[in-house]
Amino acid sequence: MRMLVFGHGYCAGFLTPLLRERGWQVAGTTRTDPGRVAAAGARPILWPGEEARLRAEIAAADAILVSAAPGPGGDPVLAAFRGDLADARPRWLGYLSTTGVYGDRNGDWVDENSPLDAAGPRGRARIRAEADWRALAGQAGLPLHIFRLAGIYGPGRGPFEKLRNGTARRIVKPGQVFSRIHAEDIALVLLASLERPAPGTAYNVCDDDPAPPQDVLAHAADLLGLPPPPAVAFEDAEMTPMARSFYADNKRVSNRRIKEDLGVRLRYPDYRSGLAAILASEGGSPHGLPAARVHDRRHE
Repeated sequence: MRMLVFGHGYCAGFLTPLLRERGWQVAGTTRTDPGRVAAAGARPILWPGEEARLRAEIAAADAILVSAAPGPGGDPVLAAFRGDLADARPRWLGYLSTTGVYGDRNGDWVDENSPLDAAGPRGRARIRAEADWRALAGQAGLPLHIFRLAGIYGPGRGPFEKLRNGTARRIVKPGQVFSRIHAEDIALVLLASLERPAPGTAYNVCDDDPAPPQDVLAHAADLLGLPPPPAVAFEDAEMTPMARSFYADNKRVSNRRIKEDLGVRLRYPDYRSGLAAILASEGGSPHGLPAARVHDRRHE
């Protein structure tokens, strides 16, 4: 079986080893870092640059995963390869979207049947991209699956380095919660979908525990044995426009479908288990426990 990944980045780096263990061949595109793609076990393809090779991979692929974000001109994969994709015959096609498509719900719950009501430009771009992929899938009979990812964290994307160097801030906006997902669990969800395809289905990919960001940071500091950073009111915090925009949406995201339809059992159902595993993988351990013991705890 052959998998082609458009945008072989952080998340694909966790999926590719699982596919390779099951005998898959994986190829992935990158703009500038073929060494990183190869280190994950995939054959790198430069894009832009190797379009002819990429068209051959599209034609031969049993599965295609699209991880590239939409740009000002829409989805870049559709813009460059719509005709090739329409002629392809993969058994599975996955598009990585975001829970940002639901917009702000004032802390209420959303599921996959909730209206897509994003107000910000990135959320609206994702809604358009989802619609464009659905249109192509309908026209060409492609087995499209949409995965709406919550905030991604994992090894190298945790709060520990900022806490250690003193740059972390606990920004407090009363009532604000975010949903999250560990990158390893994203890979598990994608693998489960490959094994149980249901074309036309969208899945929310998040853990069980939407939580205030300041609570997550305080817990990470506690794991390191450090005092929590001082709280800063959202109104007073200095942030980039992009960082501030994340706080515009306040919602809790249901993950019932990935459990009931795909049979997924999350390795990290909450940020506490996920942060402990990250710290263990970095060679540390919470509250002085041996790293091996922390690693084993996630399987209990």
